[in-house]
Amino acid sequence: MAGLGKFLKQAQKMQEQMTQVQDALAKREVEGSSGGGAVKAVARCDGSLARIKIDPKVIDPKEAEMLEDLILSAVQNALETAKKTQSEEMSKVTAGMSLPPGLGM
Repeated sequence: MAGLGKFLKQAQKMQEQMTQVQDALAKREVEGSSGGGAVKAVARCDGSLARIKIDPKVIDPKEAEMLEDLILSAVQNALETAKKTQSEEMSKVTAGMSLPPGLGM
């Protein structure tokens, strides 16, 4: 049973660390861009979108579809970067966790 107690203590510590990392990720921002920086999307590492910036030079009513594509691309880029950052930070927390037999992935 000593092994179980150690595991539970590790799990509790890991939960506390995960909460701290999640709080930090909710505040951390990353940027994605498209069109050579004409459109920029800023996402938080909790998966939310913070803001979008568009260079006025690319706003042409005749080319709305191109602008939509640039926005979509920038947002996807920012969210992919946010997801990667989140995954990297969370894996740091769980890296030292030794699971008992039968609970591993």
